[in-house]
Order: sequence, then C-alpha cells, then structure tokens
Amino acid sequence: MLAKNTICVWYDRDAEEAARFYAKTFPDSQVGRVTRAPGDFPSGQQGDVLVVEFTVCGVACIGLNGGPQFKQTEAFSFQIATDDQAETDRLWHAIVDNGGAESACGWCKDKWGVNWQITPRVLTDALHDPDRAVSQRAFAAMMEMGKIDIAKIEAARRG
Repeated sequence: MLAKNTICVWYDRDAEEAARFYAKTFPDSQVGRVTRAPGDFPSGQQGDVLVVEFTVCGVACIGLNGGPQFKQTEAFSFQIATDDQAETDRLWHAIVDNGGAESACGWCKDKWGVNWQITPRVLTDALHDPDRAVSQRAFAAMMEMGKIDIAKIEAARRG
C-alpha cells in the first residue's frame, strides 16, 4: 500500500532500473508495485512502465517515467547517513561507479541524474559540535572533499 506521504522522483524512462539499483544498494530498500500505462501517453506507449513504488532506507518513494521534459537538479537529494568509512565508500562507489558522477562535500549523482549526499554521522556530529571552533574546522575540512574522509573529519575535530 502506498504511504500517505511519498516522495515522487521523475525519471525520463528508467524508473524501474533505478529502483532496482537502489534496492540492491541501500539497506532497508525494496521495489514494490510496478504500474504499466493503461494507454499511450506523451513520452510512452500503453504497457510501458509508468510508475514504480520503492523504498530507499525505509523512505517511501515512487518513480515516475514522465519523459525528458524535466531534469533532476541539486535542489533535491537523498541524504544517507553512514556509520563508518567502509559504508561511506561502498555507497559512494556504488553510485559513482554505476555511471554516476562525483561532486563536492559528500555529494554525488547517479546515472539517472538523482543527487545523493553520502554523509557520515561523524561529520553531522562535528558540524553540530557546541564548540564553534570544532564545527568550523570540520566544515573547512569537508569543503575540501568530494567523498567524505572520516579520518580527516576526526582530525579536524581534534585540531
């Protein structure tokens, strides 16, 4: 059953492929119902996959194969909290090495143009440190990174 509040992500035509990739990559993720178009539509034909229900880390989503009219931007991203460097590396490389692209400060983009923030909890904690000097050092370190390096964040926290 579709959740009352669901994130809708627009894809050109690959919503099912994207959902299956997310389900195998992220914990607590799965593909649900796949709805095929009951008739022709501007970017597809009757029988094409129209909507895919899926979850990413427990968050309900739908993927809509809406066509090429709208593109993804950094105005929307999935933020995934990681517990250690191994998890950070695994998720980052899963996205980037599957046709995605690296960006800055823990951001990357998957091959469908969807943006992801792979954010170690250590970084979030450092940015919220009550000692302003600590949070500033961690922030400055993050600003120099693509994929987040936990050891460098911890070193910045220590000064």
